[in-house]
Amino acid sequence: MALPPPDPQFVLRGTSAAVHTLHFSCGGQEPDVPVLFSGSENGFIHVWNLKTHRVDTALDGHGRKSVYSVETMDGKERLLSQGRDQRICLWDLAEGRTSVTDSVFTENVGFCRCSLLKVAQGRWLMAMAAKALEEVQVLELPSKTSVCTLKPEVGAKLGMPMCLKLWQLDCGSQPLLLAGYEDGSVVLWNLSMAKALSQLVCHQEPVMSLDFDSEKAKGISGSSEKVLSIWSLNEQQNLQVCKTQELVNAGISDITIRPDKKILATAGWDHRIRIFGWKKLKPLAVLDYHTATVHCVSFSDHKNPTERLLAAGSKDHRISIWSIYTQT
Repeated sequence: MALPPPDPQFVLRGTSAAVHTLHFSCGGQEPDVPVLFSGSENGFIHVWNLKTHRVDTALDGHGRKSVYSVETMDGKERLLSQGRDQRICLWDLAEGRTSVTDSVFTENVGFCRCSLLKVAQGRWLMAMAAKALEEVQVLELPSKTSVCTLKPEVGAKLGMPMCLKLWQLDCGSQPLLLAGYEDGSVVLWNLSMAKALSQLVCHQEPVMSLDFDSEKAKGISGSSEKVLSIWSLNEQQNLQVCKTQELVNAGISDITIRPDKKILATAGWDHRIRIFGWKKLKPLAVLDYHTATVHCVSFSDHKNPTERLLAAGSKDHRISIWSIYTQT
């Protein structure tokens, strides 16, 4: 007999708006309190204390426009957030501060989340959808100098970039970018040459979310369809479809592979969170708690596997926190 799916370990309420993005910061040294950052449709970023299950701080830097991306930069004291006000903000949260120290005006009207990659101590690359509809711009932070602008070839008709993932094999290797587009394609970009290395049509509909496992050179993407697409990169840097996984219901808002690369979670338009084994994409669990679309899923970065958590944010204003498959 399969075990029944668990209930959430706890639920965070109090955002008073749909939750669009989540990011954990739990990997610090004791007595660091593990926290979860959430970005909401009403423009607030909430910093949740995972010991008390309450909001420690509410940050307001996007003019009450929806926040759809939050990321930390080296611990929980430096935060990057992106909102529908076409701004990406850098925050200083050290010693109780709540100040925006810098911002980038993207001039992009879509809802493509930016992607961050640490390339050296104190240096990051950030990829974001650019002002021109089909283009992606890559900046270096904190200097904000432009690294490259990635433009599809004339006549490519990819449409808008919908999701981005910067990655590199190891610290010394060339950073690369995977981008999912409106036409259902996933494209691998070389940043130093600012050119596309490979393109693969993975979906009939826009690619809503993707994640990539650089160790296995294998990725996964979802769209508004009833299918997940699993694809890989061969030695020649060509993208190939490995397999597709049929879903019960259509619509995937977000996909994330757990840092240990054992399992992955999807956020569904059908209000459900689905867990799969990453090796063979075996369906493991359906987590059914929310009463509206689940917009985002995020795994915690706890050092100890038994403490690992999964968070899901929904249109129903709630964040569910789950403890599942915590043994290695």
